Amino acid sequence: MGKRYYCDYCDRSFQDNMHNRKKHLNGVQHQRAKKGWFDHFRGFSDILKDEQAKKPCRKFLQRGVCDFGPSCRFSHMTEVELMNLQRKVQDERRHKEGLEDPVMPEPTAEEWLSRREKRQSGLISKGDATSIEDHQETHSDIPPQLFSIPDLPPSLVPPPPGGWKVNINTEWG
Repeated sequence: MGKRYYCDYCDRSFQDNMHNRKKHLNGVQHQRAKKGWFDHFRGFSDILKDEQAKKPCRKFLQRGVCDFGPSCRFSHMTEVELMNLQRKVQDERRHKEGLEDPVMPEPTAEEWLSRREKRQSGLISKGDATSIEDHQETHSDIPPQLFSIPDLPPSLVPPPPGGWKVNINTEWG
């Protein structure tokens, strides 16, 4: 059967010989797939510059669909999408220049877990400065990332501030 060549860009394989490989690598489908892959890693500013240089696609504006799809030489972005892209470029530029507000960065999960372990083991006292910072960040031991997840299962929903109300006469089991 022989060796097979697998192209990661096109997600297909074929018999590996010089003729087939050269034919595939010079093919239009491979070139488009390769361009699409590298375009996936482009920055917002590059995308904005390219989209502003293009004229709007008439077919896309009239029908909402273009026969050429992503390979169309005209822009398929609306005014709102262009404004959002400009805002992202400005935010990215401000972040690179360090003009963002000096807000404390949110701790990673590993940092949060290590501080929680120290707090629970008693290595950090209540008067310790790092402990005070931890209590200022959150009012409980719940990581802030958990609040940003919508539709959590009931087992992961954080308890209310006063805790769950339990009836004393309740029998378990």
